[in-house]
Amino acid sequence: MRTLMIAQRVIKELLRDKRTLALMFLAPILILFLMKLVFSVNSQTDVNIATVNVNTSLTDRLDKASHVSVIKYQENKDAKRALTNKKVDAVVNYRDNNFYVTYSNVDASKTTATKLALNNALLVNSNQQMKQQLQKLQSALGMPKRAVTKAKIYNNYVYGNSKTNFFDKIVPILMGFFVFFFVFLISGMALLNERTSGTLSRLLATPVKRSEIVFGYMLSYGVIAILQTLVIVLFTVWALNVEVVGNIFYVILINFVLALVALAFGILMSTFAKSEFQMMQFIPLVVIPQIFFSGIIPLDTMAQGVRVISYILPLKYAGDALTGIVMSGDGFAQILTPIIVLLGFLVVLTVLNILGLKKYRKV
Repeated sequence: MRTLMIAQRVIKELLRDKRTLALMFLAPILILFLMKLVFSVNSQTDVNIATVNVNTSLTDRLDKASHVSVIKYQENKDAKRALTNKKVDAVVNYRDNNFYVTYSNVDASKTTATKLALNNALLVNSNQQMKQQLQKLQSALGMPKRAVTKAKIYNNYVYGNSKTNFFDKIVPILMGFFVFFFVFLISGMALLNERTSGTLSRLLATPVKRSEIVFGYMLSYGVIAILQTLVIVLFTVWALNVEVVGNIFYVILINFVLALVALAFGILMSTFAKSEFQMMQFIPLVVIPQIFFSGIIPLDTMAQGVRVISYILPLKYAGDALTGIVMSGDGFAQILTPIIVLLGFLVVLTVLNILGLKKYRKV
């Protein structure tokens, strides 16, 4: 009961603070829009291409292309399985004198690189065939000229379409990051303000338990986090035209749990700060590393020793889960492990917060 009363009080104070509400709801939308403008550019990356029934000469030309590796498969179903398991980025299947290409398309830059490599290899191969035909005609005059039929390419996409770009790849992680950042900052500032103004001391002088204070804050900001997540998800889907393959409910669920972790983090950090300026100083220590190791920068490009840092940061698990839901349509079974890890962070931080409030309770 007292937890609900604390939650109601916090929500009422938030509703009075228009600038805080604007920061939580409008700032993420504005930044997402600006980042879409900035990151709507494809870049060159390494790609793995599976081939089925493709002649050796064309396969060799593909394999010699820069940043391209080719894996040959005898059956199309085996190649599709490798695509589903994310072992390859595209499948090239030759049948009926045409090429049927299926792209994973979770990374638009890899899709672009695959298209470019295949088109270049076909062009070179076609020129080579024409040259061989001309040589045969010159050696056997009078024979009818054989027409060289150019194969067509039919493109299919597991995720998105031909307009999918780098921003579509990072937007699931950005959704989680904005939820984490703004909940962490505003909740930490709110509790710090209550502590410095004496409100927390007066509250702790009452019979209310420390756990009830922590749970009250989590409940109130949990409601705000749900609304914030809905605004961000709806904006990215409808305004920015980002496709969500999986269930939007799972996106909201992951962001809600992440918001609770951010809230617990913010409350914990506020116990170490004596002013708003000191609270801001925790951003480079707590928030910035989250974005570096969340998956926006590919972890496989980092040194093994540096990569280990990502496993102690909650946004890494949230980013993996959100990316899987949005781009691969992952169900609850696939995101269960990240949820359990995030709940583990939440339990540990909540216990630390309850213990941390002990020093502010006067005996």
